[in-house]
Amino acid sequence: MQIHNLSASNSLLTNFLSEIRDVNIQKDSLRFRRNLERVGEIMAYEMSKTLNYRTENVQTPLAVAPTAVIADEIVLATVFRAGLPFHLGFLNYFDKAENAFVSAYRKYKDTLKFEVMIEYIAAPSIEGKTLIIADPMLATGSSMELAYKALLQHGEPARIYVASIIASKAGIEYVKSHFPEDKTTIWTGAIDSDLNEHAYIVPGLGDAGDLAFGGKL
Repeated sequence: MQIHNLSASNSLLTNFLSEIRDVNIQKDSLRFRRNLERVGEIMAYEMSKTLNYRTENVQTPLAVAPTAVIADEIVLATVFRAGLPFHLGFLNYFDKAENAFVSAYRKYKDTLKFEVMIEYIAAPSIEGKTLIIADPMLATGSSMELAYKALLQHGEPARIYVASIIASKAGIEYVKSHFPEDKTTIWTGAIDSDLNEHAYIVPGLGDAGDLAFGGKL
C-alpha cells in the first residue's frame, strides 16, 4: 500500500499546516476552515497526477488542440462534520466529481472508551469508480473503515484514496490492515507519532470539528 506524506518536502502545504496547528491562529475559525480547504486543494492537485487520462481534441479559435482530461469517475466521500471544508477543497479542483457524505461519531462508554457509530449516509454508486474518502484526522482509523464499509452498500470502487490532513502512525497501520492493499493509497499532510488516552493525535491540532464550526454539547 502506497503512502504519500506531502510534508516530506517543504511547500505551501507545510505553511498552511503550521497555521492549522497554531493555537492562536486556530481562534479564527474562518481562517481555520479556509486552511483545511487549501490543503484539500493541494492534495487534489497531487492526486490528479496519479489518475487515468484520455485525449480529447479541443477546438480553439485557431485550430484543434489535443488535450489530456481525467478519465476516472471520481466520488468524493466525506465524514461529517470536520470533513466539510476539506471536502470543499477537493471539490474546487475535482469539480465534476460525484459526492458522498457519511455521518460518523464517537459514542463514549466512559471518558476513555468509545465506539464509532455510523448514523447517516448519502452516496451515489461507487461501482468501478475512484473513491476519495476525506477526513482531516486519521487517528485510530476506525471511523475511516466504518465509512468505507458503509459506502460499499453502493458498489465496489476500482481504487480508494484515503485522505487526511494529519494521520497518526497507528491510524496508518490500521488502514493498511483493514483496507484492500492492492487498490488503496493513503494521502496525508503530515504523520504524527502518538495518540493520547482519548485517541486524539499528538501533537495533532485538537478537535477539527469544534475548531471549524464551534463547540457542541
